[in-house]
Amino acid sequence: MKIGYARVSTADQNLDLQISALKNAGCEYIYQEKKSSVAERPELDKMMKFLRDGDQVVVWKLDRLARSLKHLLLLIEEFKTRKVDFMCLTNNIDTTTPMGLCFLSIAGAFAELERNLIIERTNAGLAAAKEKGIKLGRRPGLTESQQVIKKAACDLYIKDMSTIDICKSLNISTATLYRYLRAGNIAFRGNPGRPCCKKV
Repeated sequence: MKIGYARVSTADQNLDLQISALKNAGCEYIYQEKKSSVAERPELDKMMKFLRDGDQVVVWKLDRLARSLKHLLLLIEEFKTRKVDFMCLTNNIDTTTPMGLCFLSIAGAFAELERNLIIERTNAGLAAAKEKGIKLGRRPGLTESQQVIKKAACDLYIKDMSTIDICKSLNISTATLYRYLRAGNIAFRGNPGRPCCKKV
């Protein structure tokens, strides 16, 4: 079964173009979302719950589905594990073809590079703070080194790195991570909703 997912960032934007393209591609169901990429997306969660072995997820553009390259790769990996195919209409990606799989492999390499660069910049910032004689001990408010770690934690979280991996990479506790996210006004990830769908 072909299942479409359409999204616009705000309530006053129109989904008609995406829905029309998804219907023309043969989608039997289309989940429709009016949320920004960084907000909780209940329709996406419902679609992920609804998917079954042999289904194919179809989107108009990659940025309609994922909030980041890391998020996209995580979704694609879940599709693969659950034996669900993926197609993007405007980017000409189809995981049932060799070229589609090749594209995803290259994208995965760039995502890993991006994650490593963020961690490298964080370590460089900590080293620079130490050279300036800045103490890394705890004190009221955030020190310069903690500000560096906070920015890195927020960046990695937005790029959809898991909380466990963030804490391990930056050597911080989960409580500290969520304190940094609150301070950075980063929305926490929501829980998946129940499976349901919209007939088109």
